[in-house]
Amino acid sequence: MENLPTTNTMSAKTSMPVFWFSLHEHLEALLQARIGIDEMRVSNPESTPSNVKAVYMSPWKSHTMNPRFAPLCHLVEALAKKISSEELKADLDHLNLDIRVTDCWGVIYETSDHTIPHMHYPSDLSAVVYLEADEKSAPIVFGDGLAIQPKPGLLVIFPGILLHEVPENNSKRVVVAMNLQKLPKFLKM
Repeated sequence: MENLPTTNTMSAKTSMPVFWFSLHEHLEALLQARIGIDEMRVSNPESTPSNVKAVYMSPWKSHTMNPRFAPLCHLVEALAKKISSEELKADLDHLNLDIRVTDCWGVIYETSDHTIPHMHYPSDLSAVVYLEADEKSAPIVFGDGLAIQPKPGLLVIFPGILLHEVPENNSKRVVVAMNLQKLPKFLKM
């Protein structure tokens, strides 16, 4: 397109919600995802180039390549729908919308690995599930300085537009990350 107007920006101070859940009652889904990462590393040994600077990152669409991610993806979708209804006051059923995982990847961080600041726009929500982490693992840090220390079985869900990073890590840290979108219920993925 020609003759588009100049983009102008302003900044508004606001706060965005970050949600967390303990998935300790869903050990089988966590275990299957962890096995899935190892299987992806065998079938796709090259780390996916991205803002993640880790020893290994599986492909963006790992959930479509390995069914072991499905139980965890379905659980995160259900919790995202719960957040949409209870916390964000959006009746997705009334709008004939569903919320689905559109991207899913596993990451294995070791000492000195990190992730540069980024966001997941245009995704509606993003999620990270910690499969392995100890007290020396690097936190996820959001734009305003909110730092969440990872623990095995912790799920963090946040708006896709929220800037975040992972500082230099000091131990092994294994995660599954996801992007979620609102989509018409009739649309199959």
